[in-house]
Parts: sequence; C-alpha cells; structure tokens
Amino acid sequence: MHLSVLGTSKKVMEYNLPRECIQNYFPSRKCFTFPFPTAPENVSRLEKLDSADFSSDFLEVTENFCKYAFEKSEVKKLKDGITVSGRVLGHLAKNYVDTISSGVVPCLENAVIAMAKIENEAAVKDGLEIYQSGMEKLKDTFPLELKDVSSEHQHLSSTATQTFMKRSFRDNDGGYLKTLEEKINKLFDEYLRQNEEASKRQCEDLLSVLSGPMTEKLKQGFYAKPGGYELFCKDLEDIVKNYNSQANKEVKAEEVLEEFLKQKSVDSKAVLHADKKLSEKEKKIKEETEKAVLLEQEIKVKEEKQRQLEEKMEAERKSNEERMRQMKEKMDEEIKLQREEAERAMDSKLREQAALLEKGFKEKADRMKEEMEEFKRQNAEAESNRAREFAEMLDNSNRRHEESMAVMMQQHREQMEAIQQTNCRSSDGCCIL
Repeated sequence: MHLSVLGTSKKVMEYNLPRECIQNYFPSRKCFTFPFPTAPENVSRLEKLDSADFSSDFLEVTENFCKYAFEKSEVKKLKDGITVSGRVLGHLAKNYVDTISSGVVPCLENAVIAMAKIENEAAVKDGLEIYQSGMEKLKDTFPLELKDVSSEHQHLSSTATQTFMKRSFRDNDGGYLKTLEEKINKLFDEYLRQNEEASKRQCEDLLSVLSGPMTEKLKQGFYAKPGGYELFCKDLEDIVKNYNSQANKEVKAEEVLEEFLKQKSVDSKAVLHADKKLSEKEKKIKEETEKAVLLEQEIKVKEEKQRQLEEKMEAERKSNEERMRQMKEKMDEEIKLQREEAERAMDSKLREQAALLEKGFKEKADRMKEEMEEFKRQNAEAESNRAREFAEMLDNSNRRHEESMAVMMQQHREQMEAIQQTNCRSSDGCCIL
C-alpha cells in the first residue's frame, strides 16, 4: 500500500484518510489495490458474469492476491492473540458487511464481542455433545459400579472442557465455562440416577428368581408346621447368601435387600407365631433377633450410601483438579499469544516509522513514536488485566467446587449421624446375615 502524501489540501487529506485508518487499525498488513473488475454496465450482475467478462488487470491482481493468501500470508490473529479460523473470519466478514450495509461505521471490537458470543455458545454445545455422546454409550452397559461411572465421567468431563477451551475465547468472566460445568454436573446426576434405577431393577429381578421357591412353599403352607420357622430361616439365609455373592457390586444391592427383608418379615412373623414347636419365650427372642437383623441391614444401607457419597466427592475433586489445570494452561497460552501478537505489531510499527522518516514525514514519525509508547502501555495494561481476569476465573471455579463439596460434606455428616443413631438401636446377634 502506498504511504500518505505530503500536503494539507482537501484532496490530499481525502487521499490520506483511508490509508491512515488502515495504518492505525491494522499495524501488520499486506494491501492489494484492485482495478475496476468490468465495464460499469455489468456491475449490477457481477455474479452472473463469465471470467471472460472481467478485465485482465482485475484477474491478474486477483490471482496475485490469492497466491499470496495461500502461500505467504500468516495465520490471522486478533490483537489478543486469538487465531482467526475460517469460521471466525466468516463471522467477522458477515458482521462487517451487515454493519456497512446498514450505514453504520464498523467497529472491530464490537464485531469481536458479537463473534465471541456465537463461538462461546457453540463451544459449550460442542463440549456437551462430547460428554453426552460418551455417557450415552456407557449408559448401554448400565448397571455399573459407581467407580466405573465416575471414572468415565471424569474422562469425558475433561475432554469436554478441553473441547470447550479450544473453541472459546474472551470468556472473560468464565460465565460460559460455568454454564458448561453446571450442565455436565446436571447430566452426571441424571446418569447416576439412571444407573441406580438399572441396578435396582437387576437386583429386584435377581431376588425374585432366588426367592421363587420360597414363595411357592409359602403358598403351599410348607412352613405351617412345628419347626417351620427354622426351615423358613434356613431358606432365607440361603437366598441372602446367594444374593450377596451375585449382587455384591451393585450400587443398589443393600437397599434392595433391605426392602426385601422388610417384606419377608411379615411372612416370618406369621410362620413364627404358627410354629407350635417354639415356646412363647423363644418366639419373643426370635422376634428381637429379627429386629436386630433389620437394623443391621439398615446400617449397611446407610454405610453403602456413605461410601458412594465419598466416591462422588473424590470424583468431583479430581474433575476440579483437571479443570483448574486446563484453565491455567489456557491462561498461559493466551497471554503468550497476546504478547507475541503485540511484539509483531510493534515490529510492524517500527518498520512503518522508518519508512515515514525515509519519505520525509518526520512529524508523523514523531507522532508514531508517541503512539508506540502508548501502544506499549496499553498492551502491558491489557496483559495485566487478562491475567487478573484469569485469576478471578480460577477463584470463581474453585469457589463453586468448594460450595459443591460443602454440600456433600454436610450430607456426609448427616449420614454419619444417622449411622450412629441406628447403631445405638441395634443389638448383637443375627440369625439371617
């Protein structure tokens, strides 16, 4: 691009103005001047013209422009070092065209803010799709142990955050990352619920099969005889033993067993009271023993819930550690790119200043020196602000993690108190477990 020319006439100023604007807004640039593409009468139907209808000078400049763009042009970056991909360039171009068409002067900063909103929303969507797609595949294998679900959640959550980080930019307050975190956590809770439902169904089906013979015996009155209670207890012991050996890793194993034992306690009391072999004193002892059995199972259910809560807390801790690591990595990379882009722009300004001096524009060269000092100051301030914003993002993310952990810790304390209270009610001895 030709430099400005000397003079103060209206014609000279009109000539210099667009050049000075380009110099101010694009410190590093390569400009091409395109001649008129075709005859004036053809301008209204440019899209319908054949290549033969365009001027040879226009086609030659177009070829040179394309050759430079594909072979020599560097990857475009915004002033804060963000790479301008084809998709981002498309957003910017459309925003500029729409703004100019409306008669308003285009503003790069406004265009970037609008584009950042589009890209960040898309980045959240991309991250969620990665997470949900992986968890849906895992869902096909439900029920699973909690540790297996948590492990895959951690892996997919990390991958989703990484996908988000690659596409997002200018998420200055971390709002979009927060949205991603919240949506992933909501999905995780739903998958945990679905895994529990699958586990519950499987455990109930297993108990139904194992207790089938006992159900038939009850219908036939097999236990309604002297010594029937002892036979009932022996069959129930076998059912529980077989169930525990086959369902011991299911997340709902203890809870389903508790409900089963409560249901069977009704049959047990009926068999016990009908057993003429036992004295009233012996029956009283058996009843107390059964109460102890149910209390023991209640404790096991609470302890299993406690263990699962601890696993979930550990999964959240690991997920937060990985998220913080990725955020720190992105912070370092963005500040590095921002610094490199500022250095590149400064080098371009220095070359431009030298060219102004060479062409005799000493006054403009002196003004450029002041501009460069201001440019340095602004960049140092921008880098400091970005570092502060990232630090706030890290703090906010960590605070959300701490709040989530505080809720789970409160649940943990409440469950511990419930276990202690149940232990106080429990007595020794168990004829079933």
